[in-house]
Amino acid sequence: MALTAAMGSGIAGLRAFMDALNVVGNNVANVNTYGYKAGRVTFSESIYSTQSAGSASTDVTGGTNPSQIGYGSSVGTIDLDMGTQALESTGMTTDVAIQGDGFFLLGDKNGVGVDSLDRLMFSRVGNFKIDDDGYLTDGKGNIVYGFVSTTDNATPGADKDPTISTVLVPIRLPLAADGQNNTELGEAIYPGQNGATNVDPTPGNNNVNADGNCIEYENLKIDDNGKVSCTNKMTGDIVTIGYIALGTVTNPAGLTHTDGPYYQATDSAGEISISTPKSSVTGPMNNGANDAAGNQPPNLLANSGTGVKSGFLEQSGTDLAQEFANMIIYQRGYQANTRIVTVTDTMLEELINMKR
Repeated sequence: MALTAAMGSGIAGLRAFMDALNVVGNNVANVNTYGYKAGRVTFSESIYSTQSAGSASTDVTGGTNPSQIGYGSSVGTIDLDMGTQALESTGMTTDVAIQGDGFFLLGDKNGVGVDSLDRLMFSRVGNFKIDDDGYLTDGKGNIVYGFVSTTDNATPGADKDPTISTVLVPIRLPLAADGQNNTELGEAIYPGQNGATNVDPTPGNNNVNADGNCIEYENLKIDDNGKVSCTNKMTGDIVTIGYIALGTVTNPAGLTHTDGPYYQATDSAGEISISTPKSSVTGPMNNGANDAAGNQPPNLLANSGTGVKSGFLEQSGTDLAQEFANMIIYQRGYQANTRIVTVTDTMLEELINMKR
């Protein structure tokens, strides 16, 4: 093995420890980031050069072991600790933390089908609010998905005893009634059983007011079962808007971190299952209706052990004491590898000077 290979091993070690320090730096920088999942580095040996192969024993001599020299180390994996962390009280009734496994599901207004759940974003950060269009969104404006209250009919309308659809949709406030056709002004107009949240706002259609506005609400809250409810300011009725959905995957560590608190379910994450906190909504998805190909929809996952807690957010997964310990270890490893490089350089210089 050439002397320069020793320098190559030292440089490989420098790169590996630098990558590890980058992970530590990111963990420490996110010590106060809600829902942050800390990274953990594992190292791997690099390829080996075989100086001599092993041999079996004979009648005369014993066997020999192979002689190999490695080419340094590299980062083997960077794993995320997806475990549940401690909860921090915020005092805001629309802040929600998951107690157990699972993720909030977020997306856009267009919705997704059962066969395209991987388009949704997964997040453990439940800092929710109602936006100016009546949608339940997180702090970055992404819409929360779940199961909303609907009428018993296929078409939208007023309903004093709405049912919960099992069609996964963006959660939105019901629209407000125009006070015609036996409806009370400002009364909630619920979607039909297909779960559609967009109702034709043309005056006279579906008894919706001319502006197509959602109901005026107050006292918005989310309970431990994931139920989102409020008080209709016009009628005084308690309105159940819907239930927050949770998503789980076979391999949570296989989720791909995209941006901020969001993860994407790629092939490495495995199968996606949908549920609600404490199994508050059960049964087959899509209200049991088959898809266009005639396939039956999956059932909502039984999830009685996982709930949500209003007024709390999940703290960062960074353990500062452990990160400082790792920082010292990686720093010493980096320093040791610099010595390998400088010593090898000195030896090469001596070799070159032999000709002088």
